[in-house]
Formats: sequence, structure tokens, C-alpha cells
Amino acid sequence: MASNRDHYYNKAKQEGYRSRAAYKLKQLDEAAGLFGPGNTVVDLGAAPGGWLEVAAEAVGDHGRVVGVDFQRIDEVDSHVVSTIRGDMTDDETKAAVREAIGEGGADVVLSDMAPNMTGEYNLDHARSVHLARQAFEVALDVLDTGGDLAVKVFEGQDLDALEADIEREFRYVRRIKPDASRDSSSELYLVGKHHLTAPVRSGDEIDVEIVDVGSEGDGIAKVEDFTVFIPGAETGETHTVRITDVKPRFAFAEIVDED
Repeated sequence: MASNRDHYYNKAKQEGYRSRAAYKLKQLDEAAGLFGPGNTVVDLGAAPGGWLEVAAEAVGDHGRVVGVDFQRIDEVDSHVVSTIRGDMTDDETKAAVREAIGEGGADVVLSDMAPNMTGEYNLDHARSVHLARQAFEVALDVLDTGGDLAVKVFEGQDLDALEADIEREFRYVRRIKPDASRDSSSELYLVGKHHLTAPVRSGDEIDVEIVDVGSEGDGIAKVEDFTVFIPGAETGETHTVRITDVKPRFAFAEIVDED
């Protein structure tokens, strides 16, 4: 019986993809709904280009896919794909990415980057987390409100902290291990859905003034022109509130005034 690796390696050869990794991205998209027609996608560490091919197919003729890598990426047969050769952490490279994606920002940021393996598991894990954090930071810089992030990381002791940091910046986070990952691999993907650009995060405690009452009877406060709904509050009151839920365009909070 063919191994998992052989199956997807052969499948990639038969279907014309550059690498078996193409199927990991297809399965991530199936599981988490990453792509839509016309999306703008940034793929970090894109060489050899298998993910660029999949993303280009998914976004269609009106989409845009930008690949970034130190290594040269052979031209992808799609007019929606462009590539940038450089270090994603350099300001010059970031500026080139922003220019390539335009003022609207990216809808999806991808990273399938992995460190050069040493065979020492804890070190390889730590390096994978470092790369994932770099991709996460780039995503915060280029993602539009509501955009998604999918980043590879190896399982280990630092995974929970990374996931928690990503979760603060997205509506929610999922851990996904595609079937196309090698059976022996400890890799998984953290998928952050619906990037939040609000000036508040769940758990924040802030002082607010109620400036209006909404149609549902909740008090309305403004934080940097961002709307926060507060049940039980009336116009003109001031309260200390705790943010309980953040949406892309508004948030909910509860009153936590001390007696």
C-alpha cells in the first residue's frame, strides 16, 4: 500500500502541481474557507510555488496572489500571480508587498515556512514558532479587516502561547492538520479567521461615556469612533466596562463599576 507521502507526491505529479504541499492548502481551504473569488492573497515563503498555484485557481481571474521568498520562484502560469524576492521582515520587502496588494490590503496571508531541521525537536519547534510569529506580524501589517491567516508550526510547548496571541487579533483560531501532511510530521496549521482591526480586545477594561442608546436598548459608547454596545447603560452615564466580544465593526461590553 502506498504511503501518505507517495500518494500526494504522485497526485501532484499527475495533476501538474509543483509540490505535494499543494494538497495541504487545498485541504486547509476546505476545512476553514480561506479563499473567495477576487481575493488578494499573500504567500510568505512561497517557493517552489505550489501554494501560489492553488491560490491562483481559488481566487480566479479577478484575484491577486503575491508570493514572497528569499529563493527565486519559477514563474507561475497565471496572470494573477506576482512574486517578490526578499526577506519578509525587511522594511523594503514589506513596502513592496503593500504596493503589490494595493490600498485594500490582503484578504488572506499564508505561511508554509519551516526551519532548517536540526533533529533536536525542542529547537526545531522553537524555530518554527519564531517563523510563525514573523508571518503573524506581517499579517497584522497587511491584512484587511476580516482577513484570514494560515500559518504552519510544529507542535510543542510554545504553541499555546502563539495561539493565544493570534486569537487576540482574530475572531477565532483553529488548529488544523491536513491529511496531506506526512504521517510522521508534527506540523499543524493555526488558522486565524476574520482579522480584527478594532481598538479594543476581549477582556479589556476601559472607562467610557454612553453617548446614545441603540435600537435594541443597549447603551452606545465610542472608542476611537469604534462602537461598543453596553446593555443596561443609559445616555450620559459613565462606566468602567469589560469588553466581552469583538466583531469587525463593533463590540459588546459589560459594566464592571466598583461599588
